[in-house]
This record gives sequence, structure tokens and C-alpha cells, in this order.
Amino acid sequence: IQLPHVAGEHAHLSHVCPLVLAHEQPDGDAIGSAFAMALALKDMGKKVDILMKNIPRNFDFLPGKENVVQDPEEDKIYDLVIALDCSSLDRINREYIPYFENAKFKVQVDHHDKNTMFADLNIVNHVSPAACQILVSSFEYMGIELTKEISTCLITGIITDTNGFKDENVTIETFDFASFVLNKGINLSKIYRQALHVLSRSKFEAHKLAMSRLEFLCDGKIAFTYITEEDTKNLELHAGDKEGIVEIGRNVEGVEVSIFLYSTPRGYKASLRSNDYVNVSDICVIFGGGGHIKAAATHMIMPFDEAKQRIIEEVAKKIK
Repeated sequence: IQLPHVAGEHAHLSHVCPLVLAHEQPDGDAIGSAFAMALALKDMGKKVDILMKNIPRNFDFLPGKENVVQDPEEDKIYDLVIALDCSSLDRINREYIPYFENAKFKVQVDHHDKNTMFADLNIVNHVSPAACQILVSSFEYMGIELTKEISTCLITGIITDTNGFKDENVTIETFDFASFVLNKGINLSKIYRQALHVLSRSKFEAHKLAMSRLEFLCDGKIAFTYITEEDTKNLELHAGDKEGIVEIGRNVEGVEVSIFLYSTPRGYKASLRSNDYVNVSDICVIFGGGGHIKAAATHMIMPFDEAKQRIIEEVAKKIK
């Protein structure tokens, strides 16, 4: 990663009007990195906008939510736009893409394997477990203070994208920052519980329904479940209520790949997780998606039965 050397040179940003974006249906890493970036820019004296919808309620505790703009000025042009945790431009909410395209200078910070390098400045580290972890080293390099508020946002994104430090993507730097956070007086266990374990009633009902529908294929090596648009209406599901469902199948003994298919305004989204040897990112790329070796997703613009059949067929090809 090569960053412009701006440590101690924040004065040249004094005239900049910045915008912060993340991917649609934001998770903890997207939210944490966006909020942390906005807080850092505010500490430089900037009035910053975050464009973001569908923020799950379990992240309401994070500082920085006051920077989220629900109804931006239609023709507003930003001097600087920073996209976080997005592997490609089409991962951004479609109604926000014009703000990105019209900005005078474009930056992205990301950690996904199949990044399309869509900005003027691309800060991409494929081996980092989270965009938030990239921001830790980037902020340190640029002399930006890791305040308690910024650190709370960053550790939240790291916790969620490492599945509570349980996934193989954790690094020494991950635990170094966790130690730093503890020394700063931040309650790590409270963040862990709030981000990963607290379930609203609607989220609990979604998980219960998905668990009841679990199918096991290929001698139990593939787990499959789903949530339909009708389920979403009947259960009155909110943003984030489907988060974590794909992990249910992955945690079953003998399962190599877990597939979770759920309805979206653009058809169906397939979320995939693997345990040992299947690269689910390569599978999702076939359908225009992507992600990480053991955690990836893709949109499938087709009827449910076809989407289910095709994603299972592609996963089955990789099963030993």
C-alpha cells in the first residue's frame, strides 16, 4: 500500500468538502470504517457527510452516527469522496453512485480479494482482515490520533469481520490493536456482545426460521437455507436481521460450505461461507460477486428456484 505522505500536513485539507460511502446493506466493518473516517475528518475541522442506509440497530452504540445524511442535496458535488469496504463501484448503493462519480477526487480503502481499483487512489490490502484494520495503520501513518471514539468504531469493524477473532484472517496487528483498545479503557467484551450476539426479536425469528429450513447436500458437506420476501414482510425484518444466518450452517459438523439465499430488491443475494478448502470468492465471481476465500457473496438476478439450483451446482463442483 502506498499512501500520500500527509503526516503533519493536514492544513491543505482545510478547503475540502468530503463525503464518506460504504457498501449497501452495511455490516460492522463498513459502518465502523465509515464512522471512524468521518470522525477523523471532523477532527481535522471538516464538515463531513456519510451517505448510508439500512444501518442495523445493534450498531446504534457507535459514535459518529450523527454524520449520516439520509437525504443529500441532489446536485451536490464533493471535493473528496472516500469509499470504504467496497470491492467495486457497483457495491455502493446505486442512488449514491453519482455522488462518487462526480466528486473531484476519489479514494477507496478496501481488503477484498477481487478489488477493481475503481478510485483515483486505491488503498487496498488483500490480506487485511478488515477495512477498519487498514485504517488503523493508515491513521497512524498520517499522524491522525486514534481517539477513544475512533478506536471504538475501528475495533467494532475488526471484531465483526474476524467473527470475534475466530477466523483465520486475524493477524498479529489485529491483537496489537485490541490490546491498544483495552489500554484506552474501551470495553471490548461489551462491543463483542453488542456487535455479534445481541438479537432483536425479529432477528431471532429470522434465525429460527432459517435454521428450520436447513438442507444438507453432498453427503452433508453443503448446508443451504433461505429467507424470502414474504418472510421479510411477515416477520417485519429490519436491516441487519439476516446477518449471521449463514454461520448457522457453517457451524454444523461436516459442512464445508454454507449457503444462505435471501430476497433483495434486485432478486436474491447468496451469502457463502466455507470452512477448510473451498474458495467461495471464486464461486461468487461467476455471478458477478466476490469477497474473501472463506466468506463471499453475490447478487443473483433470477427466480428463487434457478438461483438455488445454480449456486448449489457451482459449490458442488468444488466439494471433494
